[in-house]
Amino acid sequence: MTETAVTEAALLSRCVAPAFHGVHRDVMAHSHTHYVLTGGRGSCKSSFAAIEVLLLLKRNPLCHALVLRKVAATLRDSVFAQYVWAAGLLGMDAEWEQRHAPPELVHRRTGQRVLFRGADDRAKLKSLKMPFGYIGVTHFEEKDQFDGRAELRSILQSTMRGGDVFWNFETNNPPAMPAHWANRDLLDVRPDRLLHHSDYRSVPPAWLGEQFFAEAEALRALDETAYRREYLGIATGLGAQVFPNVRLAAVTDADIAACGQVYRGVDWGFFPDPLAFVCAYYDAARRVLTIFDEVTAYRKNNAETAALARAKGAGMRETVWADAAEPKSIADWRGHGILCRAAGKGPGSVAYSVKWLAGLAAIVIDPARCPDTAREFTAYEYLRGRDGELTECLPDRDNHHIDAARYALYPVWRRRGQ
Repeated sequence: MTETAVTEAALLSRCVAPAFHGVHRDVMAHSHTHYVLTGGRGSCKSSFAAIEVLLLLKRNPLCHALVLRKVAATLRDSVFAQYVWAAGLLGMDAEWEQRHAPPELVHRRTGQRVLFRGADDRAKLKSLKMPFGYIGVTHFEEKDQFDGRAELRSILQSTMRGGDVFWNFETNNPPAMPAHWANRDLLDVRPDRLLHHSDYRSVPPAWLGEQFFAEAEALRALDETAYRREYLGIATGLGAQVFPNVRLAAVTDADIAACGQVYRGVDWGFFPDPLAFVCAYYDAARRVLTIFDEVTAYRKNNAETAALARAKGAGMRETVWADAAEPKSIADWRGHGILCRAAGKGPGSVAYSVKWLAGLAAIVIDPARCPDTAREFTAYEYLRGRDGELTECLPDRDNHHIDAARYALYPVWRRRGQ
């Protein structure tokens, strides 16, 4: 074994939690540009990011790093201290000079800098100038505290320039509410972005101490939901989710080929509401619904949307169940070669079909194939009354693909006893 391999093995065993070994190799190989690291308390995601940033600067002497939190006042006692700790763990503490106004780490030999800044002073971020090289590495700590993806994108547009290679790390505990932008952001699939989730159970117990594990077990015994949210980093919601049984997972072409009957449904729309079309299959024995394809269309006529549906396999052999409110659209689709029929409606049918979906063992949605369907199902919540208490009322908004799924499965849930 070479000296480099020994050093790498020692680094992984001593500094990097086992759950991150593969991510570390990916970072060092620059297989992705963006690394989104989520997890619960004690998952080591922020520690890992700090370690990787310092290692990347060591390997790339023309790169500097920018570490951000939403508010500058929170930097010194949180992420700055985290980086000082990481430098010590790596045996690099003597290499980095600590400056405090503003917080910075400056490499004594190369002059490379790790800048710590708050996003609450955007003008200063835009005017950042390095004495040489460029800002090649960014780290957004507590990403969920930022105002949204647009804010992060605006900052990266200012920093990702002047160089050949870049790395961007984003770390946070998932907010409790699935509808929070940081949770919905995970549904956007990009080939240059790696998503990674971890929790304390993969961390060597000696790293966290016995008391940490004792506290986690105590909370699990007292409040399972709070334990899953705080320690496992799961967006459990606050009891308002309509579909707590949603599971986001990849669906392969082989899965689809083996599924048997495909159910298709359409909810009519034009603008501002879209036309929504979904394809799914249903495992009645396991009570698992899998949604594997979708169409979202704005400002398109019936001929155009019919062509989109035909491209997804719709035709005259299997029924596409549709919103009965637009008989002309149903007729148009039939005229364009699609066996389209109206899903039955009646008093209580919406509540019943939603209850049927929510009562399934699982609703599996492929977020890469069906990003809009995944967003709607994960964010859909019961309305609250004026007193803030939950009601049984369902919101009539942001539910177009949900409605398409209800219509698609109409021949199943309409059966007595189903």
